[in-house]
Amino acid sequence: MRCAIYVRVSTDKEEQKTSLENQRNLFLKYVSERGWTVFDFYVEIETGTTSKRPVLQRLIADAKAKKFDMILAKELSRLARNGGLSYEIRDVVQNNNLEIITLDNAINTLEGNVHMIGLYAWMYEQESQRISDRVKTTFKLKAQRGEFKGSIPPLGFEVKDGQLFRRNDATRDIVRRIFRGYLAGKGHDRIARELYEEGIPTPSQIAGKKNASDLLGGSTVREILTNPHYVGDLVQCRSTTKSVTNKNRNYKESKDFIVVQDTHEPIITRKDFEVVQQLLESRKRTRPQSEVHLFTNTAYCADCGRGMHYKKNVKGYLCGSYNKHGIKKCTDHLVREADLVSVILQDIRLLVSNLNNEAVIKKLENQLKKQKQQNEKAIKALDAQMDKLKHRKKQAHDKHFDGDMPKSEYDEYVASINQELDEVNFKKRQYDESLQIQDDTLAFSQLKNSLEEFLLFDELTPEILHRLIDRIEIKADGSPRIFYRFSAPSAYSLLLTINAQHSTCTVCGNILAWDLNCYNPRKP
Repeated sequence: MRCAIYVRVSTDKEEQKTSLENQRNLFLKYVSERGWTVFDFYVEIETGTTSKRPVLQRLIADAKAKKFDMILAKELSRLARNGGLSYEIRDVVQNNNLEIITLDNAINTLEGNVHMIGLYAWMYEQESQRISDRVKTTFKLKAQRGEFKGSIPPLGFEVKDGQLFRRNDATRDIVRRIFRGYLAGKGHDRIARELYEEGIPTPSQIAGKKNASDLLGGSTVREILTNPHYVGDLVQCRSTTKSVTNKNRNYKESKDFIVVQDTHEPIITRKDFEVVQQLLESRKRTRPQSEVHLFTNTAYCADCGRGMHYKKNVKGYLCGSYNKHGIKKCTDHLVREADLVSVILQDIRLLVSNLNNEAVIKKLENQLKKQKQQNEKAIKALDAQMDKLKHRKKQAHDKHFDGDMPKSEYDEYVASINQELDEVNFKKRQYDESLQIQDDTLAFSQLKNSLEEFLLFDELTPEILHRLIDRIEIKADGSPRIFYRFSAPSAYSLLLTINAQHSTCTVCGNILAWDLNCYNPRKP
């Protein structure tokens, strides 16, 4: 008998290496006592719940090629811990007239003992599932205690006694550079390419992973940008394997994450992290071009909603629809970049002066309370509208399956309803965002500090722009409507409306009105 001997352990820890040697000696004695020969040892360090084991696959291929007469294993669980793989090995043995023996004597085809393979496979799989469930429970308890349970810490951190600590090396600066680059308008791939060209090691290389690549991908940059560990919070248990035999992951909803705040020193400020998340969401929604010019992906046409295109010959921006399709689609909405920069800087200074006026702040607080009430009323109306649309969709579904509505008509009708639902959902999200401010007094204090910080800069850089402003809508006459990140609708509009009786435009001297209506860059 030519024997193929399969030996497996789950990890490469020292005690497991000793187990490998013990299994080898046990088999040599077993084969020698029976006068058989060893064809080869198939030695593997891998979990038994997966079929993606290269050594096991080589064993199966050699079995089909009939290179040996018998497979020996310590027990069936060494070969497989899931039913599907166990049956595959059984079929290979039977179809190629081979024998299989496990040293615990559960399986021995020489004695006709093969009918129990299904029962043993089920038992081993259930045992593995129970172990997996216990490990997951332990991980969950550790996460709730604020212990880091990952095997590899995020870039810029190291793990000591289950806690994250900032590394005392250049990795923290790499993380900060990635966030600054994204705030300045760079995309994932561009940031990754710049780091690669400078020879910056990848997170895998820094972590000491085997076969780590020196190529840093845009997806890795995105993972860093979305990792809440960088603000000092532990956010864990965000996904889990589907089962012990299926390693694909189920991704949980954010409400099911385990979050423990302020467990370690941050690398990125919470404010910068939140701005980056907003940018990630907005850029995903608009599918932007690369940000070559300052207001790319920030300035939009107020009428058609299309992004503004920079035109070198006018040193300014035109409506994207007009630029591509002409006057039939939209008007030019021309605004020059220098004028837009100037009005934003003036607007920030005006905001700061108004935020120092207690009477204005009091009026603004009252106005925001009214705005909240209006938003809550609008949300209720949108919820009612969504219910109606869903009811219409269900009616169409019933008609279609009753045969009263042809499929082509049904598909077209449902597509139009889905589009309406998307629009209503988008409006509702905007109203929901405006209700996030819980403490108006604190919000205005933070706003004042933020704005005064920007007054120290004479230049409007991409980083300052993205930190401060969510979007700018350019009206038909070229005047801007600015939406700051701290308000919806923009607080500056409320400020100007409330304080219009004693505020004048620094450009033309007229009384300031809602949305800077007096500002016209074509007629300074």
